[in-house]
This record gives sequence, C-alpha cells and structure tokens, in this order.
Amino acid sequence: MKRIFLVFFCLIQWLMVWAQHDVVKDGEASEYNLNKPEREEWLRNAAAGLFIHFSLDAQLGIVISHSLVGASTDYVNRYFNELPKTFDPSRFDPGAIAALAKLAGMQYIMFTTKHHSGFCMWDTKTTTFNIMNTPYHKDLLKEFVEATRKAGLQVGFYFSPEDFHFLHTHEMLISRDDVVMSEVVKKEFDAFTRAQCEELMTNYGKIDLLFIDGEPKEVVKATCWKLQPDILITRGALKTTEQMLPGVTIQKPWLSCITIGTAWQFQPTNERYKSGTALIELLIEARSKGGSLLLNTGPKPDGAMASEQEDRLRELAAWYFINKEAVDSVQPWVISREKNIWFTSKNNKQTVYALVTGLPAWIEGEQKSFTLHSVKASANTAISVLGQNGIIQEYKPGKKVSPSYKQTDTALVVSVFRTQRIYDDHKWPNPLVIKLTNVQPAIEAVQVVTLDAHSSASALVLSGKVLNFKPATVMKARFYYRPYHGQIEDLYTGPWTKSVTVPIDNKGGFKSIINGLKKGQVYEYKAVAIYSGIELEGDKKLWQP
Repeated sequence: MKRIFLVFFCLIQWLMVWAQHDVVKDGEASEYNLNKPEREEWLRNAAAGLFIHFSLDAQLGIVISHSLVGASTDYVNRYFNELPKTFDPSRFDPGAIAALAKLAGMQYIMFTTKHHSGFCMWDTKTTTFNIMNTPYHKDLLKEFVEATRKAGLQVGFYFSPEDFHFLHTHEMLISRDDVVMSEVVKKEFDAFTRAQCEELMTNYGKIDLLFIDGEPKEVVKATCWKLQPDILITRGALKTTEQMLPGVTIQKPWLSCITIGTAWQFQPTNERYKSGTALIELLIEARSKGGSLLLNTGPKPDGAMASEQEDRLRELAAWYFINKEAVDSVQPWVISREKNIWFTSKNNKQTVYALVTGLPAWIEGEQKSFTLHSVKASANTAISVLGQNGIIQEYKPGKKVSPSYKQTDTALVVSVFRTQRIYDDHKWPNPLVIKLTNVQPAIEAVQVVTLDAHSSASALVLSGKVLNFKPATVMKARFYYRPYHGQIEDLYTGPWTKSVTVPIDNKGGFKSIINGLKKGQVYEYKAVAIYSGIELEGDKKLWQP
C-alpha cells in the first residue's frame, strides 16, 4: 500500500512540475515536451522547411490578424462580416508549391490552419468563420495536406490557440495581452480549442509537425500529443526563434522562422525582399549552428505565389541542387565560422564543408585561397568543390583548375577555382562550398558567454566570460555592439562596431567600457574571444537605458 501511495505521490509531483513549466513564451523551449527523440533527431537533420502564412485579410495586403488589435468597432465588424464574402483563393496550387519547396531543399511545409483572427482554413464544425463560408467553399487545408504528402514532404500545421473571433462573439476586448476570461467562458474556450485540435488531428491522417503560436498552449499540446503521439511539436516544445538566428550553436534541435520579405502574409506594396543570396546565407548560418530554417512565404489573395517570392525560392533551389550535401543531415563543426566562411560537418567531424560567403564578385575561372585555422589535414585528406569535377573549365582547354591544400604549422590553406557555369554571364554571386574529407579539428571547442551589461555614469560596461578557461591559453577578447531597431529590423540593421581588445582574467572573465553611445538608444551587443586567429562569438544581448 505504501508503494502505491509513493508512486501516486510521485505522479502528482511530476504533473505539478509539468504544469509549472508548460506556459512557455513563443520562441523558448518547454520542459513539458513529449516529442519522441527520433522525431527531434529528424528535425536536426532537416535543413529547411517552408512556412505558409495565408488568411482572408491577404485581400487587403496587410499584416495577418494583428490589425484587429486596437481596431474600431466598425473595422472589426466589417473584417469579420465582409472579408469572408470576397475571399476566393481559386489559384492556390499546393502541388506546385510543394514541388518548388522540395526543389529548394525543404523537407516539410507548415501551413496556417488558423491564425489569431480565428479564421479557419478547413471545414470546421466549431465556427462559421471558415473557408467553407466563402466563394471558395472548399476545404483548402485538405488540398494542402494531400499535395504535400504526394510530394514526399512532411505535413506541418500552424495553429493559433488565440482567437479574436471568439473574443468578439463573446463581447470581449480583442487583445494579445493577458486576456482574462470568467470560469464559464474559459471552460467554453478550452472546449472550443480542444474540438478544433481534434478535427485537425483526426480528419487529415498523419500530421508530422505542429507549430503553436500564442497562448494558452496547454490544451493544444495535450490534445495533439494524445491523438497523434508521433507528432513533432516545434514552437510550444522546442526553441523556435523568430525573424533572427541564434548567435551561437545550439546543441538541442531548434528551428528559426524567417520571412522572405519583412511580412508574414503577402504584402503587395512597401515591402523589402531579401535577396536570394541573403536567403542562402541564412540557411547556411542556421545549419552551421545546428538548426533548421523555416522560410516563410505568403500567397497572393487568389492563392498564387508572388513572383518575387517564387523567384527567390528558385535561386535557393539552384544553390541547394548544387550544394545539398553540405546542409542535409549535417552537424555543427567545432566552431560555426571563421570570418566569412561557415562550417558544417559529417562522419564524426572527419568530413568538413567550408561554405564561403560574402564574395559576390568571384567570377568564373578565378582562383582564390583561404586560410582555415580550425581544420587540420591528415595523410589522407582530399579536397573538392561541390558541383565541380575539378578537371576542366568550359571553353578553357588545358587550364588546370584542380583544388589543392597545404598544411602549415598554424593553419590549413586551401586553394580552389570557381569553374561551374551557373548564369549566362559567367557570374554566380552565391556561396561556394569546399569539401574536405579525412580531416580533424585543429582547436578545441570554446564557449563564450555574453553577460548582462550595466551603465556607469555616461558609459556602458559590457561583460563576457570564456567557460572552462585555461589561463595558459593565449586568448584575448572584445565586444561587438550596434543600435537595435527591433526584431523585424534585425536582419536589415547596420554593421557592428568593435571595441578595443581586452585581456581575459584567470577565471575567464573580461570587461570593456563603451563611451559615446546615443542617449535613449537600445543597443545589442555580443562578447567575442580571439583564439588562434579565430573570433569565437557569444550570443547577442540587448541593453536598454
């Protein structure tokens, strides 16, 4: 009897711990995580996925859902009552989208089943605010699921437990900040959310991934894991950064969702699209740090993909077709990068890919050499350039274009040509990948931590630390800092300013005093240790006066 009571008591304590940790902010990992290890490992190996943000307010070319917060009564009424009457995504072609996604290296697609507005893109019995009550009058989600499966990609659902339409019909203020419901309404809302999740988890076959955006996540997680035990919950269980990449390598599986432009949903005007090169470099950085890039597109109101987005995905597809080996099923190297060269690895770090970025003017036929401080050759080392045979260059008979390397006392020097013709003008501005086999690390992995900053008089004091620092190691440190203009602007902001180098104390700590900062400006900063000619970075932090 005592044993039964003890087991029961432990179970209660375990559930209490779950409850304490289950409410997790968007982007953070959760300790309440029933993902199966093999599913998380699958994500670790998946280079990228495609995110699709699409709802009825795409007709206006505005932010998805959020315009309802703080909106007038007239706006809210017309949003909920008039927009469904004209929403007709008749040109939505999930088969074509899936084919392009696969070509661009995506292993999964996340589709917005319901965003914060509460509009459901499936045939639901829980609300009339859904795709069936529009001129389209078909289950668009079903079409997406079937096409994605047919393409051999994994099916992912985005689901928002927040529901502005529910708040509106219950005469509550539309808000994303600590919505307070009576016990009766809360019970009804939980049942409503559970019923929607049950439809999604039972009416569409096997669902591979789920992205939960907003609170409360508890009902969603419990319902979906119960009905689909093999489902991989990303946001809501794993770290999922938004519109930015982590500053450091993360050992546990993670993903980052980033837009092709600045907007999640289609925005026909006043939009800034990232270049194809920028998207490729985001993928490279994500893979070098151990993550998966969830790249977002937003269809036009009629369901067709915007040409600007399609064009960039095709540029990504060209690069991936050549270099897929360097991003699929890879692990981080001992460091993520040396200046403009990022690294991934395979085969227990015996195969290394050096992904050379930031050289758009590298023309066909030109030879360049690079010095790598973190890689050391062995007697059996071999070198090649992905996509190239290293034997000939078109229209240049007899020209020697084979890659080579030389091991020195302090570094590995590699020399390669760009010989593959990708564009008709013989210029290909995107990263080239050097493959090195039978190599080993030349340095030990060093972890740098950026600590909290504080102000002193008119100056800013930045602090950092090298973990497990060995005093005999020759190492110095500095900080990078720059003005911070918000999450959306993170990928468009200006260059970093370097502080002076400072010594590291015997415990691995270091500090720097920054003067002349603009009053009232928010700054982001990161600690950097300089070791064997390499800058090893800590994660970014914010300082707000």
